[in-house]
Amino acid sequence: MDLGAKLKEIRQGQRMTLSELAKKTGLSTGYLSNVERNINSPTIESLRKIVDALSISFVDLLHEEKEEVAVVRKDERVAMIRAKDESILYELLSPSRNKALEAMLLTLKPGAASGKKSHAHSGEEIGFIITGRLLYTVGQKTYTLEAGDAIYYDASLPHHYKNIGDTDCVSIWVVTPPSF
Repeated sequence: MDLGAKLKEIRQGQRMTLSELAKKTGLSTGYLSNVERNINSPTIESLRKIVDALSISFVDLLHEEKEEVAVVRKDERVAMIRAKDESILYELLSPSRNKALEAMLLTLKPGAASGKKSHAHSGEEIGFIITGRLLYTVGQKTYTLEAGDAIYYDASLPHHYKNIGDTDCVSIWVVTPPSF
């Protein structure tokens, strides 16, 4: 395996510059460049800083994908509960974090919301409502989304959501670069 090339591919897939990676890791851009070109072999400590900054695991880094097709079975999804009361549930539909995009199934109980404050991050998002009703605010505009509706936006705009229906709201979201 070409470790340096794989690290570079993951970093570029996340649209992260060497300078940004250097800031996140505390390692110099020259050192990181040499690692990506296989001139330097990273220490375990340096590699831990790099994978943490890239939000991947050692397993993701060392896993060699033999095929370009991945199937994520319903019972094998990675579930991430976002609220203590389990009113918000994200489930990863994409196979791993070292890809250019990430797909998630989001289930919200009635009244569940992403929080009182909007959040923003780099990238783009698109959401598709399968069931229920979702009040979605992007920037200064608020949209009521229902089953069959989709929304796309630049994720650097402040955004937040709330289930305004009396049933669960189930939706699919695709985000690039991956954020979980």
